[in-house]
Amino acid sequence: MIIGGPPCQDFSSAGYRNEDGGRGTLTTHYAKIISIIKPEWFVMENVDRIVKTQKLVEAREIFKRAGYGLTQHVLDASYCGVPQKRKRFFLVGKMNAEDDFLLPYLNRGLAHKPMTMRDYFGDSLGIEYYYRHPRSYLRRGIFSIDEPSPTVRGVNRPMPSGYQIHSNDPVKSKEGIRPLTTLERSYIQTFPKGFDFVGTKTDLEQMIGNAVPVNLAKFLAKAILAYIDDFEKGTMLLMEPIE
Repeated sequence: MIIGGPPCQDFSSAGYRNEDGGRGTLTTHYAKIISIIKPEWFVMENVDRIVKTQKLVEAREIFKRAGYGLTQHVLDASYCGVPQKRKRFFLVGKMNAEDDFLLPYLNRGLAHKPMTMRDYFGDSLGIEYYYRHPRSYLRRGIFSIDEPSPTVRGVNRPMPSGYQIHSNDPVKSKEGIRPLTTLERSYIQTFPKGFDFVGTKTDLEQMIGNAVPVNLAKFLAKAILAYIDDFEKGTMLLMEPIE
């Protein structure tokens, strides 16, 4: 199995969304590498906006010509054991399989409701609300631990002294509100306590913000392992009919 995440900046909502900006072509290069090496399995991860790009169309064509059955799915991490609303695209390929072969296994594992910060941490953070710097002051910046965290990004800024309470903020006062620490942000990404990050604070924030949440990767891996186990037993899950 080859697992890879071609750079997402040319597709991301945090960037200029120019799929021909240079890095977007690495998605098709990844597909070409897979088509040459021909592993039995591959996994490709990216931001959910890749589904709107021509580069994904081109990559899928390369994979299909190489003989892969493809399962494409956008997973919301908050339904996969992560206390964070973070949508990520996954494309899983298996040589000579039918398309959508893995969908029943992915759908079976999804939680019935999103995981909140309190679900994951309990009261261990010692806070009820926290600040997360918005992309625009038209958006709120304060969040409750009784909801999933917004997407952890590669920057972590303090609350400006002049921040004005937004109409959607769940508080009436800024008193006692603070941003999450670097380590707390890594815990939201479900890195275990004691995980050894190396680099400057800026490096760590980038590593943490760009990472696939550990439990989301685990969720996908468990679905693949369940498929392999059932395949070997001849007891495959089937797609439910669409009504």
